[in-house]
Amino acid sequence: MFILDGKPLALDRAFTHDGVQYPANWLRLASPDQRAAIGITEVPDPPTWDQRFYWGYDQDGKLIPKDHTQLVEQWSDQTRNTANTLLAPTDWMVVRQADNGKEVPLEVKAYRELMRQKCGEKLTAIGATITTEELAAYITGPEYSNWGTPEAPADEPVVVFDGASTDAGIG
Repeated sequence: MFILDGKPLALDRAFTHDGVQYPANWLRLASPDQRAAIGITEVPDPPTWDQRFYWGYDQDGKLIPKDHTQLVEQWSDQTRNTANTLLAPTDWMVVRQADNGKEVPLEVKAYRELMRQKCGEKLTAIGATITTEELAAYITGPEYSNWGTPEAPADEPVVVFDGASTDAGIG
């Protein structure tokens, strides 16, 4: 980050100093000596943090964690919502079975069971964390985002004869 007169300068943006207008690419093209000659200093970028889990850094440079209990509740709700979203495209098949007895295909039942199982595993792992740091490591790791399948099974096709739909796929 570049600082001039106590204010940060953005890369690739024109700026004016002491009545001189500098083009947008000047900071990139200027040498360190040229920048220093007009009073520009370079300082490290401030540290970043994952705002989902931390408030920022304290004066000692340590991360300030958000409340673990609230985060567990939030991520548990998010996990349930994700599972419901993954199940939603096949919900109509379950309703159809309850309505008229047409069986849900076995691969759809297996998919739905896998989603419920994965959701349960994720909820257990979230609940087993003790600190915000542990929770953040789990959520940002590969296990949390892996639901075990790339997509839901395809819906059954609607069969059309003579321009009229049959109940082969809808009912």
